[in-house]
Amino acid sequence: MNLVTGATGLLGSHIVEKLAQRGQPVRALVRPDSDTSFLDQFKVEKAIGDVTDAASLAKAFEGVQTVYHAAARVGDWGPWSSFVAITIEGTRNMLDAAKQAGVKRFLFVSSISAYGHPDGAGLVIDETAPLGVKLHKWSYYSRAKVVAENMSWDYHKRGLVPVTVVKPSWLYGPRDRASMPRLIRAIRAGKAKLIGDGSNRLNLTYAGNEAEGCILAATNEKALGQSYNLSNDGMITQAGYINKIAECLGCPPVTKKVPYWLAKNAAFWMEVFGHAFGRKTPPLVTRYSVWLIGRKCFFSEDKARRELNWQPTVGYEEGIKNSVKWCLDNVKGL
Repeated sequence: MNLVTGATGLLGSHIVEKLAQRGQPVRALVRPDSDTSFLDQFKVEKAIGDVTDAASLAKAFEGVQTVYHAAARVGDWGPWSSFVAITIEGTRNMLDAAKQAGVKRFLFVSSISAYGHPDGAGLVIDETAPLGVKLHKWSYYSRAKVVAENMSWDYHKRGLVPVTVVKPSWLYGPRDRASMPRLIRAIRAGKAKLIGDGSNRLNLTYAGNEAEGCILAATNEKALGQSYNLSNDGMITQAGYINKIAECLGCPPVTKKVPYWLAKNAAFWMEVFGHAFGRKTPPLVTRYSVWLIGRKCFFSEDKARRELNWQPTVGYEEGIKNSVKWCLDNVKGL
């Protein structure tokens, strides 16, 4: 039995879909109020519970051999206590339950953001790089991922839970209710801008391709105790991505530009005011979002290609069209 957390989210839903298509038994850990309509079409077994509720996990783990732990507090805004409860303590609860159940593999979904926020033209980062470099003061998502990943490795090294770690990059695809809708709104309103000159290469991955990489990592014996950057589907620049979305929308190309340093400084002051006045919603831009789209460093996926034979089955051309169409059909207000 495969147990998937975060199954109603972007990556988790694609993991469920890929496992079901392979005829694998799947159990999804879902909260009582979760919308499970997508999961229902695959006749997935549902375990009602929450990673923050340790007592709810025992039944979910019955007969489980492989865990795909994709649940986390996602986003670059919100109180630190929420990231602690969901990403850090939620992972601890999952690891403890996995230890009790004697699972054969625990796939922890980390993030390339766990490396911190390194940058620099020509800088290529692989799995040997340290975690948590140059983290921003309020970069709670990245900080929580660092703690949760280190915790997972600790359980593995002590022989308590057999762990493999994957580090996704910026994900997009059908069921993306976060970044793609924001980009669509900005492009349609004529407010989208390129950060820098737009020529920087993006670490961008289609969620379906990412899910396939997760399954490869969780089922390969050589991957036990290893970490993999599942960080891109090939070559695409910032301008190439933004303007492919614009093309799908029938909008003119985005040509307005803002210097990277200016965008980063502006984001810093927006964060300062946002925290000072206790904003519940994120400011227009954050330093994390500026770094995500404008950084010049690159995260190498060579190890996953070499050891897992991970190859994208959906290219950027098809993937972006699929994602834009899904958003237009399913996200209100676009």
